Amino acid sequence: MQTALAVALLISNVLVAYSQFDPHWWPGRSGIVQLFEWKWNDIADECERFLAPMGFGGVQISPATENALIFTPFRPWWERYQPVSYYLNTRSGNEAEFALMVRRCNAVGVRIYADVVLNHMAVNTLYGGGAGSLADANTLAYPAVPYNSSDFNTDCQINEQSNPIELRDCRVYGLPDLNQRSEWVRDRIVNLLNKFIVYGVAGFHVDAVKHMWSGDLQVIYSRLANLAQDHGFSANTRPFIIQDVVDISDDGVSKFEYTSLGTITEYRFSETIGSIFGGQQRLASLINWGQPWGFPSSERTLVFVDNQVNQRNHGAGNRHVLTYKDGKHYVMAVAFMLAHPYGIPRIMSSYAFNNDDHGPPADANGNIISPTITSDGMCSNNWICEHRLNPIANMIGFRNAIAGTGITHWVDNGANQMAFCRGNRGFIMFNLEGTDFDQTMQTCLPAGIYCDVITGKVGEGGICTGYSIEVDENGLARIYVSAFGAYNVLAIHVNSRIQ
Repeated sequence: MQTALAVALLISNVLVAYSQFDPHWWPGRSGIVQLFEWKWNDIADECERFLAPMGFGGVQISPATENALIFTPFRPWWERYQPVSYYLNTRSGNEAEFALMVRRCNAVGVRIYADVVLNHMAVNTLYGGGAGSLADANTLAYPAVPYNSSDFNTDCQINEQSNPIELRDCRVYGLPDLNQRSEWVRDRIVNLLNKFIVYGVAGFHVDAVKHMWSGDLQVIYSRLANLAQDHGFSANTRPFIIQDVVDISDDGVSKFEYTSLGTITEYRFSETIGSIFGGQQRLASLINWGQPWGFPSSERTLVFVDNQVNQRNHGAGNRHVLTYKDGKHYVMAVAFMLAHPYGIPRIMSSYAFNNDDHGPPADANGNIISPTITSDGMCSNNWICEHRLNPIANMIGFRNAIAGTGITHWVDNGANQMAFCRGNRGFIMFNLEGTDFDQTMQTCLPAGIYCDVITGKVGEGGICTGYSIEVDENGLARIYVSAFGAYNVLAIHVNSRIQ
């Protein structure tokens, strides 16, 4: 009896220790959408009206801490990454609106992950913070936290990317570098993160992780509270940790230094998948996609086609990154990411931009303009909303339907036509050749008529609004994918069956 109890306790402790790798999605949900620069009230609305019904697992929000006011002459997106205080007040909303947003999204099973800036404070402090806090980067005075000059590392610049000390203890883009070895700094950070946890967040996206020592982060993470049970989390559940580590070249910091602490963002996934679906490499090369490419293990890796940084050519690893501007090549890359079992997927949801600094849609006073939903289900007011595109939104349903299955019946032509099954629950085919694909193929699905979720969806009365595919009793079906279609991909799964 005592042995059984000891084993049970050991298993429980192991589960608690590793729950920082669990995004805490509701059953039958998956995928994170990055609602970049959205207002809190708009995120809550989107959780209720679209994300929950479509099966999305969670949302990564923009930083919620008060940031510096920056005029270039218009307010750029990156001002959100220059905190002047730890007050939860930005142009996305105030603290009360933030708390209500998290509660509303949790109520419908969509988790919230807070983007947090722990490495540095603002360098552009001329106009103070958006909520009125004053700061002075010249004297390292941030009284609203409070931080002063004793809380920062020595003022130095990063001259050698191969030098791990410079990368961790010197300034990134001149931003005052906090000393996370200081107990005072750790206390301020832990208090901030625990405030988020009380409000019901499921975890954190930690910015600029490679510029902080892993040992310091381990101490900070270990002091975080368990997730809030009054928001539906189980007892002793640890926050999900996403660590933003840009590890593209052979610099002085490796992503593998952080994989024991939480998941990491794999920028080489983004760079490489962009190269493949952008036509620089063959689709057939994806046959061994995942760890054989040098990526960490699947459960330790957050994967994405683009994010707010590399879609604007900022930072390393952006030579081949695909964005919404790349049309069907972008959609195909996202569809592959969602169809493939490797990694924890995050979808970028953007606004239109025409320069690297472009901030969100805003009025003359800098107030963010909300997206409005058009009759076709897309966004207006210069919001792109990639997550609402039919093939991307429906691929979340595909991923939910094939959960727990592996890849079977991989077929490719050695070049740019490729297909595979996910167990006996899903089938997907890609065509980036210059000619149409029209063959009878094994879909691995039970006999029936299925709706292609790329071109349409199952509507009222079980009617498919796109192409229909008939699968015979042997799992075979005629698969036609045009070389000149809107997306050049076809996907069916058990839940898209209409007859």
